Parts: sequence; C-alpha cells; structure tokens
Amino acid sequence: MASRSETRRRRLTPTQARAARRARRAARRKWLRYGGGTAALAVAAAFIVSLFLPGLPFGRSGGGHDPTAGGAEVPGIRMASQGTTHIDHNESHPPYNSQPATSGWHYEGSGIPYAGGTIDSPAPWGIYNDEIPDEVLIHNLEHGGVRIHYNCPEGCSELISQLADSARLGRKIVLSPYTNMESRIVLAAWNYIEAFDEYDEGRIREFIAAHESSANAPEWNVP
Repeated sequence: MASRSETRRRRLTPTQARAARRARRAARRKWLRYGGGTAALAVAAAFIVSLFLPGLPFGRSGGGHDPTAGGAEVPGIRMASQGTTHIDHNESHPPYNSQPATSGWHYEGSGIPYAGGTIDSPAPWGIYNDEIPDEVLIHNLEHGGVRIHYNCPEGCSELISQLADSARLGRKIVLSPYTNMESRIVLAAWNYIEAFDEYDEGRIREFIAAHESSANAPEWNVP
C-alpha cells in the first residue's frame, strides 16, 4: 500500500490540473472539428450521388409516403377511383374513366395473352416493346407502380430511348407503348394521370418521386 507521502507526490498541483483540463478540452474540440467535418462531407457526397441514383434515401421518398402531406402540389390530374375488383381474363367490365386507366377492374394470375406473347398480372417491372392491356397494368398501379407510355405511330426511337432512361429512375416502373391516347407521353399512377407531348425528364422524375410506392396505392408495400 502506498504511503501518505507517496500519494501526495502523485497528486497534481493546481497548475498541472488546469493544464490537463485544457488539454482534454482541446482534444475534444479537435475531434469535433475533424469528425464533424468528415460526417458533413459524407452526407454531401451521398446527396450528390443520389441525384444520379434515385434509389438512395435523398433521391426519392420512402415507401408509404403521403404525396399530399403538408399541402404539397401532387403531379398529375387526380381521377376518381374505380375500385380494385379482380376479374377473369376477357371478362367484361364497365369502361375506364381514363386512357391509360389508373384504377378499376384488373386481372390476376399468369399466362395472360398480350401482343408480346403471355404475361403475368401484375406484369414484371421493366421495359416492353409491345402494348400491355390496362387490365394487367392496373394491377401494377395497385402495388404502387408507375406506368410510362408513349404513342408514336410514325416511330420515335429517340423518345423511346429517353423514356427508357427515365424508367430507371425508380424500382416499380413499366414502360410500354400505348396506342389509344391522344398525347405522345402519358404517366399514370393509382388515381393519377399526366399527359404531355415533349420529353421532360424533370417532370417524369417528379411524378415518380411523388407516386411510386405512395400510400395512395391500395397495396403500395407489395414489391
């Protein structure tokens, strides 16, 4: 056991104690300066990358978001819901209230004939060269997906290439031709539609960010 005289020798003088406290404070400030700066740089880098990879948190809203939150202006025209009724292939139903349709009667299952062969409902997400029936793609919208369509009777290879790039801005996107519409380009989500004639990446990006996997879709949480 140390003697009292040895304990007194190990005890810091007031001057030494003040110096030790100053050293600890300086070390903490240095850590906060450099550690905080590194964290800020990491956040900034993630934001910049997210502009090109919209799947990152800054690039798009998370699943189940409310596109109308805070009184935000929602891209597209809101259509009245026509429900979520499942029907058999080729079963008749009342007319849709928009073209392309944004809700209503739709198929469920696999092996459904279409221009490109057979397809499932909902259709696998991706890019198609053949027109897909509304009765299939409404099921995709029910799951929080977005439809991107073009109508080019005389061909529009450049536009199709641009739209294909935009289709990669999200995870739940179907791009395909659609003949029975007046505009060259139409975007559709559950109960929302937006039509225009000239390619506008910003407009498409905003529509996808607002509507993909939004809580507006009945089954937005289904992949």
